Amino acid sequence: MSPPAMKIVFGLLTFVTIGMIIGALSQLAFIRRLELEEPFTTTTTTRSLLPRGYTYWNNNNDKEAQILRLGYVKPEVLSWSPRIILLHNFLSYEECDYLRGVALPRLKISTVVDANTGKGIKSDVRTSSGMFLSHEERKYPMIHAIEKRISVYSQIPIENGELMQVLRYEKNQYYRPHHDYFSDTFNLKRGGQRIATMLMYLGDNVEGGETHFPSAGSDECSCGGKLTKGLCVKPVKGNAVLFWSMGLDGQSDPDSVHGGCPVLAGEKWSATKWMRQSVHV
Repeated sequence: MSPPAMKIVFGLLTFVTIGMIIGALSQLAFIRRLELEEPFTTTTTTRSLLPRGYTYWNNNNDKEAQILRLGYVKPEVLSWSPRIILLHNFLSYEECDYLRGVALPRLKISTVVDANTGKGIKSDVRTSSGMFLSHEERKYPMIHAIEKRISVYSQIPIENGELMQVLRYEKNQYYRPHHDYFSDTFNLKRGGQRIATMLMYLGDNVEGGETHFPSAGSDECSCGGKLTKGLCVKPVKGNAVLFWSMGLDGQSDPDSVHGGCPVLAGEKWSATKWMRQSVHV
């Protein structure tokens, strides 16, 4: 090949190579721009359901992803026996504040279930104040989104859930160790046995107030400022604890016993969702 022809070929190869490099860099820049895009720009409420950095790849039209907070909720298995899972960032801060705002003017002294009648009675076993959301409120968009999220993560149908309860524990208030499953026949007729509980924390700036599982493990943990045997979960705003009152054998699990440790300072706010074997009526 003559020198002039070689120069032409070399020039063409150089031109093609530079073009490929420029094209590759352009593609990388485009991908990076998509990753940094703010996917949901409609309302503050919509954005609050998602984490920062939630990218284009999650589909900015996927309402299911918003409701479930996909890519944001992080499960952590705390115990297999009893079964306990900590769900980090389960609720957005806006959802936490919303539930507290709805509950505050309607709080009443909490009760416990009487084993003989199945009705709620006042007891020094539980010293909090609380309220239940209504059937109508379950249809509200934000509450319905939370209930659907609970259903998906627990794998229990929404209709099997009881009405959500919001609780406030003030200084020195507590809930002594107990089981969530029933020992009376009255409540069993209204949807069967309770099989699982979703306990959601709605506030920060609380000292004490841990959720204590005395039969989970053999380590020690701090419960209301005192070391005790078992597993203690600190109340962190937005986190939730999912635990099962029924074992894999279909029988009530006595190791699911749990309690609310005394609050030492501040207020502990939580929301509880109990789920049944069948449709709750």
